[in-house]
Amino acid sequence: METYYKPEDLPKFGEIGQEAPGLSQKFFDYYGAVMAEGELTEREKALIALAVAHAIQCPYCIDAYTQACLEKGSNLAEMTEAVHVVTAIRGGASLIHGIQMRNVAQKLSF
Repeated sequence: METYYKPEDLPKFGEIGQEAPGLSQKFFDYYGAVMAEGELTEREKALIALAVAHAIQCPYCIDAYTQACLEKGSNLAEMTEAVHVVTAIRGGASLIHGIQMRNVAQKLSF
């Protein structure tokens, strides 16, 4: 079955800058600085990125950060827990918007 997402496209990410090299270089420089060791370790940042990848549902990011997590020493249990954290946050964010729904329903109820 044909899909929009093809694993072989992930290594081509750098090609995105061919038509706008100055802008893409700014992004890649920023990305490199953000993902470098700082107050958080590279391993911790990879786990955060993996969780965010699941939140935004980017299959390329999930592939890339699964590999990054493993390369930086995370294990499947830690990675799974990170996915559960993002799931809890996304679920809570959906539920809290239920208050907005209730407020509107109360205003519109006669």
